[in-house]
Amino acid sequence: MKTLEAIETRRSIKQYDPEHKLTEEEINKLFSAAILSPTSFNIQNWRFLAVTDQAIKDKLKAASWNQEQISNCSLLIVICADLKAWAKNPERYWKNAPEAAQQVLVPMIGKFYTDNEELQRDEAMRSGGMAAQTIMLLAKEMGYDTNPMIGFDPNEVGKIINLPEDHVIVMMIPVGKAIQDPKPRGGQLSFKEVLFFDQF
Repeated sequence: MKTLEAIETRRSIKQYDPEHKLTEEEINKLFSAAILSPTSFNIQNWRFLAVTDQAIKDKLKAASWNQEQISNCSLLIVICADLKAWAKNPERYWKNAPEAAQQVLVPMIGKFYTDNEELQRDEAMRSGGMAAQTIMLLAKEMGYDTNPMIGFDPNEVGKIINLPEDHVIVMMIPVGKAIQDPKPRGGQLSFKEVLFFDQF
């Protein structure tokens, strides 16, 4: 499947075959692509929780207003981000770069993020969003459907998954085999409303 076809055919699906399981190879393929998603200063601040345990999925369903896709999907991905990734051994993010580049880039990371919690959170959401799109498009190419979700109680989900204190939840993505066709698209806005050139 070509990229444009995956973009055009990816839809948010809520009904999945509860009997279908992803293989370990398929799961590894999804996350091998996800970790190629871009992040500012290469800080790789996304963190992925792959939930396959049915008991945990059922608890997460209860924390998500009992939405069936949480418990019926083959794989539930909780995309999180480490808000303090920028400060945790930042030299490792550039370990393969030339020494001259390391000397310039590594000190810049701390200067950019220190004492700026709003930027740290914004960066987490940007990074998680880009990784989510990577996962969803590859899943579509692999014959799976997805449903990006923010419809859950983040505090309760955080307790269930034992979310570290310096992490934030970006979204959840059920992945699985659809058992129902998507409904017609609700309606796309025209270019006139969303596309501008040079200035608004």
